[in-house]
Amino acid sequence: MNSLLVKKILPISFSYLLLIAGAILADYLLHRAGFAWIGRYLGIVGAALIMLSFIYSLRKRKIIQTGSPKFLLGLHEKLTWSGAMMVLVHSGIHFNAVLPWLAAAAMMLVVASGHVGKFLLKAAREDLRRKTETLAGEGLSSAEVEKQLFWDSLTVRLMNQWRMVHVPMVMVFVTLAILHILSILFFWAWK
Repeated sequence: MNSLLVKKILPISFSYLLLIAGAILADYLLHRAGFAWIGRYLGIVGAALIMLSFIYSLRKRKIIQTGSPKFLLGLHEKLTWSGAMMVLVHSGIHFNAVLPWLAAAAMMLVVASGHVGKFLLKAAREDLRRKTETLAGEGLSSAEVEKQLFWDSLTVRLMNQWRMVHVPMVMVFVTLAILHILSILFFWAWK
């Protein structure tokens, strides 16, 4: 368990906490330097990065045909992390309305879902691979290995379906973000 904690859980937790701490620090520094107004525009940049990260989803669903899925997944993770930090700086510690805070909370749930889903899926796959190698090394036939690892294989197949939770959460976030953007445009002081 200690090895699992050090190798898997701590880096994921650190990444998530670094996102929050980085946003708080950036917001603080912008305020101290008298550039708090920049945070307003970081929301636009952050939203653009998050939207750009959906290239991975388009490739995965074969809507676009170019790009390595593995590369695009890594890009998706980096762009959403960076975009989320910018959106957090944008939202700051100000409480002006409920809708933006709901959108920010939904975004953080999506980021957490992505972190946890990636961790659980990778851990389940590695565990199945390790057990398969061990049983095969003991001389069991592939049919016997498959029979003994039925539940482990089922767990990996179920973990592959974690997106059934992640995608609806993304949809809630996107809906709230669009409503926030529309409300800003609606109430904008057009001069």
